[in-house]
Amino acid sequence: MFRLVKILNGRTNQAEPVKLATTASESYSVGEALVLSGGALTKCGATEKPTYIAAADYTAPAAEQAPLTAYPVSDGMIFECPVGAAPTSLHIGDKVTLATDGQGVTATTASGVATVWDLAGAAASGDKILVTF
Repeated sequence: MFRLVKILNGRTNQAEPVKLATTASESYSVGEALVLSGGALTKCGATEKPTYIAAADYTAPAAEQAPLTAYPVSDGMIFECPVGAAPTSLHIGDKVTLATDGQGVTATTASGVATVWDLAGAAASGDKILVTF
């Protein structure tokens, strides 16, 4: 789960929520990395920079989907998230890929999109680190 920790703008640490269309028959989870595709929110790919973070859990039906509340990702946002493998070879500044569930990052640096901001003492899979996009 991507959890906003800080916005490096000196004004506020609260992101402005928006409501956007959802994709038919897709499930969303709080803290999930999302992008817009065809005008609707969908799970972010592993090497795709997320543009939104889900603010609610929701399973969209096949028809008449409700909009989902999400937070736009912008420069200067620092997120806490789990790393899917022991981060022993990671360093601050490395770019890592997103986990397949859109809820965290991997320790893979090839084609990475999330920049490691702080390893926060992480030593094992599942430990939390800080990243920016």
